[in-house]
Amino acid sequence: MYPSDPVDRRQWGEAYVHKGETGVSWFEETPTVSLDLIKALPGPKGSLIDVGGGASRLATHALRLGFGHVAVLDLSGEAITRSQAATGSEADRVEWIVANVTSWKPGRRYDVWHDRAAFHFLTDEADRAAYVETLNAALSVTGHAIIATFALDGPERCSGLPVQRYSPETLAATLGPRFMLVNSVRHEHQTPWGSTQAFQFSVLARVS
Repeated sequence: MYPSDPVDRRQWGEAYVHKGETGVSWFEETPTVSLDLIKALPGPKGSLIDVGGGASRLATHALRLGFGHVAVLDLSGEAITRSQAATGSEADRVEWIVANVTSWKPGRRYDVWHDRAAFHFLTDEADRAAYVETLNAALSVTGHAIIATFALDGPERCSGLPVQRYSPETLAATLGPRFMLVNSVRHEHQTPWGSTQAFQFSVLARVS
């Protein structure tokens, strides 16, 4: 189940308060794999949303790549606050959204949907279906989704919570017939304390 009630919101906020953004397992100073996949996408750099962006630095890099509209969505207001601070003077150019992706109603469409390690927390089928519904509502009909999860041999839990692991093929099947897998990358993420986590990054084109 994706954290959605006030207790779970506090859990994610406290993770940043007590550990700091560089002390959580998913921290990356530079989201290199994501950036490489974004740069390889066809078409103009229009709009991008980073789902579960936390304190990621992706928004700053997306602005530098020339995206005209950049949004960051996260369940944790604390994570958003830290991301705003890290973005600095460019924070006003970013749309900041504190919301649960499974219940959020997007007010516009985006050309790129990026999610590094939010989707794999959805262990309940109904929550996964709600996520896909939001994805379909938010992504343009010619857009691309870049979704990273723990790989099939990755960790079974993260931050004390169970996760759903995927291969690129099982992820594509979960998202349904509106999406076609066009690229995938395996990545061995090094946590701040030196352990290794196996991720899969999938690039999916919307086809209907």
